[in-house]
Amino acid sequence: MLITPDASHSLQDFGALSEADLRVLDASLQAQDSPRWDAFYQDRSKPCPFFGEQPDESLAAWLADEALIPAGRGRALDLGCGNARNAIHLARSGFHVDALDYSAQAIAWAKERVAASGAEVGLRQGDFFELALPEAGYDFIYDSGCFHHIAPHRRATYVARVLRALKPGGWFGLCAFRPEGGSGFSDAEVYARHSLGGGLGYTEAQLRAIWSPVLQVLELRQMHKPAADSGRFGEAFLWVLLGRKPRLRG
Repeated sequence: MLITPDASHSLQDFGALSEADLRVLDASLQAQDSPRWDAFYQDRSKPCPFFGEQPDESLAAWLADEALIPAGRGRALDLGCGNARNAIHLARSGFHVDALDYSAQAIAWAKERVAASGAEVGLRQGDFFELALPEAGYDFIYDSGCFHHIAPHRRATYVARVLRALKPGGWFGLCAFRPEGGSGFSDAEVYARHSLGGGLGYTEAQLRAIWSPVLQVLELRQMHKPAADSGRFGEAFLWVLLGRKPRLRG
């Protein structure tokens, strides 16, 4: 599939790679991703922190604060929904929820959890870069672990697709690796190795540089690790970010 290089970089920033080189890289990463993510979700019993039922502590806190996100809710999109733990919380908080994951195994698990919960969530399996999404269709878009699996030259396309799908005045929530949580690969190493190494870690400055030009960043902090009996998920190796798309003027 043809992916336009990130407009915030020149090809020289990616090691003087041509568009043909980037297409080859995309094909290589996609060939790795298809079996890797299904294998990741197939063994549900393994000790993975993301396999619980609890929603992210940050998401729960944002939705509980009606001064921040008023009641009335609207339509939400959960990107990289996994077993639907956050999608179910969004639905219980009053949103009409669409949830998307690349892995068929993840969606199979999510269907079971959604059915058991009694929540109403529309589940879709596919690639965020390829699926058609309604323009300005969502009041809230939430990403808990998708963005840090995006190759550097696809970041601008990812940001543009999020903004296009988000209503003016809508919210975007993000949970992403801090440097200690990611692979430690630089952008250049991604292209040298043809791998993201399990996910890229970001500094606070990097996340602000990516999101501040297009969103009003309301919160950017290290994720809290709640008590085991809190009913919430959190790990200190993650960032959480909440931003709001500017409203149309006039």
